[in-house]
Amino acid sequence: MTCATLDFTILKGKTFSRILRWETLPLVYKAISAVIQSAPVVISAAGHGLPDGWRTAVVSVRGMREINAKVSSKGAVPPASEFHKATVLTASTISLNDINSLEFTPYTSGGTLLYYTPVSLAGATARLQIRATETAAAVLLNLVSPGDIVLDDTTKTITITIDASVTKDFTFLTGVYELEITIGGVVTQLLKGTITVEEEVVHD
Repeated sequence: MTCATLDFTILKGKTFSRILRWETLPLVYKAISAVIQSAPVVISAAGHGLPDGWRTAVVSVRGMREINAKVSSKGAVPPASEFHKATVLTASTISLNDINSLEFTPYTSGGTLLYYTPVSLAGATARLQIRATETAAAVLLNLVSPGDIVLDDTTKTITITIDASVTKDFTFLTGVYELEITIGGVVTQLLKGTITVEEEVVHD
């Protein structure tokens, strides 16, 4: 798996928190049985298996073609911009909060929910380090699970938290970080990027 890059901005004296979701291949396809003209749109797909907040794309719907993801060619995987965060309503229904389908053409048949497989976090551990540069020996901050990084296999989420009492004492303005996940002895570099620290406006 290729390590993703994501840059973070941290406000001094404020709690920093980010929820991450680890996606992998293969792609999952779940047949759609209904799409309701509503705001937000509600989609029925029996046993969809989507965790709450997971990204999904809609493809091959007939009737309500406006909801279909735009692709570069027929049968291609939609780009990231065509995926939407799902809110799980039941085991067979989801809503997509950023899609208002009230004025779409009525759904007639077919269609598929497409999403990447959630990685199991059972038995996993995590570590995140911040350094001034990638080659710097000194560690500016070291975060580990389960205290600083919470791995939830039920929701398939990785939650990184840096308490306000920690960020207020930051003396650096920029740095780099790397997040590693270890599962069954296999270490994966999941995420990396730059850290920018900004001064808080509201002080105690």
